[in-house]
Amino acid sequence: MNGLQPDARLHAVLAARGRPPRVGALSNTMAFGWRALLKIKHVPEQLFDAIITPVMFTVLFTYIFGGALAGTPRQYLQFLLPGIMVQTVVFATMYTGITLNTDLSKGIYDRFRSLPIWNLSPIVGAMFGDFLRYTLSSAIVVVVGIVLGFRPASGLFGILAAMVLLNVCAFGFGWVFTTLGLALRTPGSVMTFSWLFLMPLTFASNVFVDSSTMPGWLRAFVEVNPVALLVTALRGILSDTASWSQIGQALIAPALVTAVLAPVALVLYKRKK
Repeated sequence: MNGLQPDARLHAVLAARGRPPRVGALSNTMAFGWRALLKIKHVPEQLFDAIITPVMFTVLFTYIFGGALAGTPRQYLQFLLPGIMVQTVVFATMYTGITLNTDLSKGIYDRFRSLPIWNLSPIVGAMFGDFLRYTLSSAIVVVVGIVLGFRPASGLFGILAAMVLLNVCAFGFGWVFTTLGLALRTPGSVMTFSWLFLMPLTFASNVFVDSSTMPGWLRAFVEVNPVALLVTALRGILSDTASWSQIGQALIAPALVTAVLAPVALVLYKRKK
């Protein structure tokens, strides 16, 4: 090889090595999930809503509405806390779209599209990274609730099961905001449209009061509201009265959203320039 030209020697060295195997979709996704976690590490202000908002909602609503709706704040807390868990995590899913839109506006995803990776791995990986935000939010609600007097009949296993179901559903709902993040031009517009979507789903639900107290037209909406179905399932799990039917109904909407909007997000991502 000493007699070869530099270019020929380089070619000979490279040709002697086998091509490394192409990384699979799962590895791609996990790498981008780790990137999302590193962003939280370097910008810890992102966790403000995950930490402060759950505490505020849990404490304020317990003591403002507890005496009027259930006789005592502690009795109301048994009803309220699963709803606050759902509301907090559903609100957190909106930041998936806002963060994505912010990255797109900076041109970061233009580099990702040029890489030999699974097309959706930057988006799905970011959503998996948000699991930390969801888990932290729901865990804080539970801890604050226990301090205030919440006692789940299903114990620690019920709490863990409720958090798993909540994270799975949050992943499905996250596709709504991922699609908005890809379709809209600015992070501000993503936030505006996200709130227009979230407000009726969270407040016209059974988070704060039993749907049986509502007028018929509103009760009919609540009975098919995916947020209300998820709240019902979590209440059942934490009170140790859940049925597979309740859990299945809670999973229907996230599964449908994923099936419909994941392909739409892929198309929008490919067309994004």
